[in-house]
Amino acid sequence: MDRPIGIPPRSGCYLFRDASDVVVYVGKATSLAQRLGSYFNSDTSRSYKTQLLMAEATHVEWTVTDSEVDALLLENELIKQYQPKFNMRLKDDKSFPFMAISTSDKYPAPFITRAPHSKNVRYFGPFPHVGSLRTVLSELLLVFPLRSCTTNKFRHHQAARRPCLLADIGKCSAPCVDRISVAEYQQLTEGFVSFFEGRVDPLEKLLRHQMHEASSRHDYESAARFRDALAALDRAAKQQRIVLDSSSNMDCVAQTVSGSRAAIVLFRVRSGRVTGRQVVLADLSADDSPSVIQESAITSLYADSQDIPELLLVDIEHDNTLISDFLARLRNAPVKMQRPQRGPKRALLDMAGADAQAVLDRDSLRRSFDIDTRSAALKDLQKALNLPRPPFRIECFDMSHLQGTSYVGSMVVFEDGLPVKSEYRRFNVRSVAGNDDVGAMKEVLARRLRRWPVDAIGTNTRPDLLIIDGGLPQLGAGLQALEEVGITAGVEIVALAKREELLYRPNVSEPVALSKASESLYLVQRIRDEAHRFAITFHRSKRGRAMVSSALDGIIGVGPARSEQLLRYFGSLSRLRSADLAELEALSWLPNSVARRLYDSFRETSEPKSRRSGTDD
Repeated sequence: MDRPIGIPPRSGCYLFRDASDVVVYVGKATSLAQRLGSYFNSDTSRSYKTQLLMAEATHVEWTVTDSEVDALLLENELIKQYQPKFNMRLKDDKSFPFMAISTSDKYPAPFITRAPHSKNVRYFGPFPHVGSLRTVLSELLLVFPLRSCTTNKFRHHQAARRPCLLADIGKCSAPCVDRISVAEYQQLTEGFVSFFEGRVDPLEKLLRHQMHEASSRHDYESAARFRDALAALDRAAKQQRIVLDSSSNMDCVAQTVSGSRAAIVLFRVRSGRVTGRQVVLADLSADDSPSVIQESAITSLYADSQDIPELLLVDIEHDNTLISDFLARLRNAPVKMQRPQRGPKRALLDMAGADAQAVLDRDSLRRSFDIDTRSAALKDLQKALNLPRPPFRIECFDMSHLQGTSYVGSMVVFEDGLPVKSEYRRFNVRSVAGNDDVGAMKEVLARRLRRWPVDAIGTNTRPDLLIIDGGLPQLGAGLQALEEVGITAGVEIVALAKREELLYRPNVSEPVALSKASESLYLVQRIRDEAHRFAITFHRSKRGRAMVSSALDGIIGVGPARSEQLLRYFGSLSRLRSADLAELEALSWLPNSVARRLYDSFRETSEPKSRRSGTDD
């Protein structure tokens, strides 16, 4: 792609298109000339994402804007319109319910919905549990008896001049038969909305005042009605978590990232209560930084919002004021961004972060166990790697060590996209000394390959695909291991580079880059991460046993078996060190003489050197 001429030094958006005129990337810039010029620097100075983009793009076009905030808004709209492959893809989680109330009706009606937002309806939420939301609505109708019927049902009772059962039990003010004026109904509507805006305390004070006033007039029936409404409001308010003082109004945005997926959670806090929650899931592109992820998410979350507070808590430090300027324009007033380090606000951020992690875990679990998703991932992987069939059985290998010591390897097995933990294997590396991942990988693979069983009729448990954690050197180790054991055909092998997420295949000059939004990449990452977890767990266990063995060396009567038994009983070396003599002598399987030597040895090594040498400080 040739460098274009005439690029203006102004803010704006730019679109890269491929040979088929498909938009592959949308970006924004304070200076289009400077930003686009950076794409045409030498290959060595480009990021990996830029290298992929420039290899595919054939031409670029741009649109000038009045400011960088305008560029940010335009970028958001263009990404939604074109869904470019090199941009992060944000997906609203539509599975959560909203409380909604119509604003165009003469007598507005509240209702719970999961449908897309429409005009002339005000929405509150989303809320995590629809059951709790139904409970809140039921209690609030005792306080604010709005109609909750459909338009057709309302017209039916209006024509029949007879209200429904809800009017008889006090959950509807019966506007269909004119038991309440439009102005009075409007007051009920405003009270209902105030609750979901977080203004609970003023409502409680108003109901309490009305209760006492009715009681002073000896209108005990009305006083009882206000008392019951107050109790119902209290029950409804308990469904909202109180996180800050009653004067606090702010939003809180936190995120968590795992592989090529991210979850961003927004908490709305009004009058100190969490009154709403919104979730965005993101398929990341290459090299997306945490600040870029959050910037894109905030733009998407607030682009159509009418409820923007003066304070936004974030868990990522932003280097510029673009986001706060963007929010200030939408709010028509200043918006402050803050990253608290401690206190109640930090606790709120941590709570949102934990919620984001739970959302990501839930989404990962759903994708893992969805058979259609797993099938699509395996077929995509077959196509991308040019395999003869979808890889039903996949074995993945990883290494772990500490500066060349306690070298271990792990093998995890996935069948039909699901882990088969009974077939996981651990390897103690025997022949490699020092920091040599390639040599260790070769040893582990060779030992595994020699154990592939074949029965009498030729069927076997050989995998359809071997995945090695690493790059070209590890792939070379795998090929050497195959040659060493005499396997020259019928084995598909691939190495997965960690940073770039590239797949290296034998005799293929260019690595395979799976789409960042693909289920196949998600599956490969999940398998690789499981192999890494399994290797790290084994390595820590082995290193812990080695530390215990070293600490117990030279103590007469404490050999390998008894060392293992002591560690199993006390749980850790530090706990064993802190045990008193009576506790050691109480062990039926440990002779008292050995217990005494063990106790004395630990006390000797824990005393200051000057005390052991017999000198005083």
